[in-house]
Amino acid sequence: MNMKNDSTFLRACRKEATEYTPVWFMRQAGRYLSEYRAIRKKTSFLTMCKTPDLAAEITLQPIKRMKVDAAIIFADILLPLEPMGIKIEFSQGEGPKILNPVRNEQDVENLRIIEPEEDVPFVLEAIRKVVKELDGKIPLIGFAGGPFTLASYCIEGGHSANFIKTKRFMYQKPKAWHLFLDKLAKVVVRYLNAQIASGAQVLQIFDSWIGCLSPYDYNRFVLPYSQKVFQKINKGAPVIHFATGTAALLKLMQTAGGDIIGIDWRINLDTAWEQLGNNVGIQGNLDPVTLFAPLSVIKERVKAILKAAGNRPGHIFNLGHGILPHTPVSNVIAVVNMVHEFSCR
Repeated sequence: MNMKNDSTFLRACRKEATEYTPVWFMRQAGRYLSEYRAIRKKTSFLTMCKTPDLAAEITLQPIKRMKVDAAIIFADILLPLEPMGIKIEFSQGEGPKILNPVRNEQDVENLRIIEPEEDVPFVLEAIRKVVKELDGKIPLIGFAGGPFTLASYCIEGGHSANFIKTKRFMYQKPKAWHLFLDKLAKVVVRYLNAQIASGAQVLQIFDSWIGCLSPYDYNRFVLPYSQKVFQKINKGAPVIHFATGTAALLKLMQTAGGDIIGIDWRINLDTAWEQLGNNVGIQGNLDPVTLFAPLSVIKERVKAILKAAGNRPGHIFNLGHGILPHTPVSNVIAVVNMVHEFSCR
């Protein structure tokens, strides 16, 4: 391998000086790419995730198109829930549905702790294939959902706009809640450590929906389990802690853990850094919808984000959430080139 630990991306994760700001995108392998849609037309989403050759091919699609500084394995945060005993259905255009939502303590008791090599071998095999293909040129990011976000899918029965069922469960059945998050934390740790063992050099934890919580509730009902995850992940792979709508939770996220905190566009990047201090890196934070704007507007926003980062070591450029399905590919490529050009030091 020619990269070892010295890629621009890994140096940024360690908050070391870099010659330019590294950039990658959540959902950079996805529906906005025609080559992704060509595969999706012929096969189901779950089959794509569970077929290592296909998952590896999809992971590499954006790498062939643009000079992003990291790849992220093509998978879904819900994959480890299936072997736990959660029945999931992916319908095109509708998002995931949970067919047996968690409703009580007995439902939690019935869920099993997974053995990744036996239960999700396809993810690990896809990681091995991609790492071999990348041959050290850029690092591969492995990932998992955070405990709260996984719990919310299981309790809501899918995605939710307001998370009322999840919060009601949290308030009305605290014993079952704590048991559930403890179990999910154990699964996430095993899953991520298996990804490191398979070759992932960086990890991202998507606790995407914690922004629906008050600081008090996050501190009481979620933080201990997120902390447990960060403490038990094997050392050596930097970890990005990502969520949306978390302007009020940033310090608590930092307490939970992570080398890099991923933020969305609803807080200025320099404001976030002032809150967090310089001991942590920041990932973000372009609004995904900006990628539909004219290039002049995109250029203005990219420059503003880089200016807010102020050449601090530890900035990774990204969106504040995933690339949207109809995003023009040319604009995504343009952002990569802009970030590299405008941040060149």
